[in-house]
Amino acid sequence: MRSAKDFFAPLAVGAPTPPRDIPWRPSRVIHFFDPSNEKMAAKLPGLIPRVDVLLGNLEDGVRADNKIAAREGLVKVAEGNDFGETQFWVRVNSIDSPWGLDDLLTLVPAIGAKLDVIMLPKVQGAEDIHYIDRLLAQLEAKAGLTRPILVHAILETARGVGNVEEICAASPRMQGLSLGPADLAADRRMKTTRVGGGHPGYLVRQDPNPDAPDAVRATFQQDPWHYTLARMVDACVAHGIMPYYGPFGDIADVTACEDQFRNAFLLGAVGAWSLHPVQIDIAKKVFSPEVKDVEWAKKVVDAMGDGTGAVMVNGTMQDDASVKQCRVILDLARRLAARDADLAAAYGLAGPAA
Repeated sequence: MRSAKDFFAPLAVGAPTPPRDIPWRPSRVIHFFDPSNEKMAAKLPGLIPRVDVLLGNLEDGVRADNKIAAREGLVKVAEGNDFGETQFWVRVNSIDSPWGLDDLLTLVPAIGAKLDVIMLPKVQGAEDIHYIDRLLAQLEAKAGLTRPILVHAILETARGVGNVEEICAASPRMQGLSLGPADLAADRRMKTTRVGGGHPGYLVRQDPNPDAPDAVRATFQQDPWHYTLARMVDACVAHGIMPYYGPFGDIADVTACEDQFRNAFLLGAVGAWSLHPVQIDIAKKVFSPEVKDVEWAKKVVDAMGDGTGAVMVNGTMQDDASVKQCRVILDLARRLAARDADLAAAYGLAGPAA
């Protein structure tokens, strides 16, 4: 058993000291791009300022015969762009694939100083994180990096869901988790071919009317991801890391995309993936508190004073617990306003420094 006092010691001689906490940075939208697609890469300078996180995808969505080109293209993108305040992530191939190890061996020495987070797919348990943790420490030491690269795991197997708490606790590098609904659906043998979102067959039906037993009964579509997402959020929060909804595959259905992202936001997720530029503004909108909620939170916090006891605000009782809820909204609003001048103006909060 690894001693707790050694948890924050570097795993290789000369590697940077592991982080003691994960710094909060806006990550409402993680925008994916294929680095092997030269036309897509040429549009990145215009996309970078629009997104919180730009992620080069080397895994699913990149053909097997294009894996090396995608890896090489990612190096060119990193070397040829200034990311400013936008985070730069990569989703490498899984560690049980022919390409996962070479992804790490190539990217860390070449562009490790620019990489904020490595997203690791198909994580089964803590052992996968331990493997990449040690390997990254060795590569960081060899490359002379002074800042550790963080790790983000995708929850997309039944075993991974079963081990979610130990995955979150496996390394001080852990930045967060994303829900991977398509692979998880396949691994669970769920009978859906959709990538995220609901399913019209997963529903509850209104009870029959005794006076009209043959009348049409209303049905209500349910969310098959509610349990998994809530469990993931709890595990992430317990370990001080960040939960995300993953992909919504129906690019044309922007309404359902917004609904699914909002469900995740209300449950505690901090962001979601964007697979197409049309989803960027949806994620930024949904994962930013609404103005009316920020205004209400301000009113409650102001009325509560020292935050103890109970007061009536607009006919509703507010107490210690409700002021904590309001501070969650205000804290997020202030953090986002510090980067986004438009949100700062909408919220009436201090904006980015000139």
